[in-house]
Amino acid sequence: MTRHALVIAVGDWDPVDISRDDARDAARDELSRPEYHRNDPSPVRRALDWFLDHLGDLISRAGDHSPGGGLGLAVILLLVIAALVVLRLRLGPLRTARRAELPLYGDRGPLSAAEHRAAADAHAAEGRWDEAVRERFRAIVRALEERAVLDVRPGRTADEAAAEAGRALPEAAADLRGAAASFDDVHYGGRTADRDLDRDLRDLDARCAAARPRVDERMPR
Repeated sequence: MTRHALVIAVGDWDPVDISRDDARDAARDELSRPEYHRNDPSPVRRALDWFLDHLGDLISRAGDHSPGGGLGLAVILLLVIAALVVLRLRLGPLRTARRAELPLYGDRGPLSAAEHRAAADAHAAEGRWDEAVRERFRAIVRALEERAVLDVRPGRTADEAAAEAGRALPEAAADLRGAAASFDDVHYGGRTADRDLDRDLRDLDARCAAARPRVDERMPR
């Protein structure tokens, strides 16, 4: 077998006879040195580039095979997004309805209105607005129960309390419904409360405490 060789002559040096395999190995060893790879992309970058390249190919192939080409693919994607939006809107009220079925005071039962207010103030002083808002709304409802504006009924939900209290205090009915919705959103829906919401409920508590209920709409004992 003929052996391929690379002959190198530099200046006055004697020629060096290097085989093809040796030259390849020498070149590979040289190029593997760190100084040649300082500016190479990171493994994460290479993986991201690979993913984006393949994603682009996938979209391109889908466009070629979908009715109408790229325009058809865009229409299909828009229809999928619209279906997801409709599903989200449909599931939203159902989830809210399930939250509304949960009792206002939970498993522990009510404290006195003063105790709920004190707990709300303690939470607010430490910036725990979610807890403050929950206790503030419970204080509103418990105070109305203590005044016999509402009957004491275990298992009452926030929405039920707001609806019943709104009939006795019509001037506060809208704010009571809004406060109940905020309570549900914070307690069951993952909404984050803030200082302003706590202040609004504190103000509503004071207004309900000062309001005179309509006698014909007062709930029985």
